[in-house]
Parts: sequence; C-alpha cells; structure tokens
Amino acid sequence: VQLQASGGGLVQAGGSLRLSCTASGNTFSIDRMGWARQTPDPRRELVASITLGGATNYGDSVKGRFTISRDNAKNTVYLEMNNLEPDDTAVYYCAARNVPGAPTDAAQYDTWGQGTQVTVSS
Repeated sequence: VQLQASGGGLVQAGGSLRLSCTASGNTFSIDRMGWARQTPDPRRELVASITLGGATNYGDSVKGRFTISRDNAKNTVYLEMNNLEPDDTAVYYCAARNVPGAPTDAAQYDTWGQGTQVTVSS
C-alpha cells in the first residue's frame, strides 16, 4: 500500500484547510485510514480515523472542528479542518491500518504516507 497526501498550507487562525490522502496498491488490506500529526514533540498525535464503513474516531483536541470522510471509489480520505488554531500547526501524516479497531497510538498504524505541513498563524 502506498499513501499520497496533499493539501497542507499556511492559514490564519480561524481559517480552514482540507487534506486529502489517496491509497494505491493492495488497498483491500486496509481496514482503516486516518491522520496523525507531529510537532517538535517526538510523539505523533492521533487526529482522526475512519473505517471502510464510515465509522470515525477523533482526538480530543480536534473534536467538533475537524471532520474525516472518505470516498471508497477513489480510495481517498479527506480531513476537513475548520476553526484552526495555532496549536494545530504540525506536519500531518496520512496512515493506514490493516487490523480492525481504532488505534490508540500512532505506532499501531501499518503504513504511512509522506507528511504535509499545516501552519496556522495567530
């Protein structure tokens, strides 16, 4: 499986951005796709994930502001980020998990795409 992410950028606080991630290769092995983000803190923070059937999970810091969705026909997952805050500034990574169940740690994802930078100015 390969993951290609896009859509990062610079936005002012209160603004919006949409990230996209398209999977290719053996996509039949994927149970769930999601996003994690990394700041200078070495740990990657879980942001959101979604199953093939549309079940979603969100990190506490983004609930109510971010929405994850997917287009199964396009093997693409989207992350709509609204009301962005400076603390949302990070490199956002798309990821895929083959094992059923929501991950509780970023290390539980099996495949990672390249990161895309999101910068929110105050």
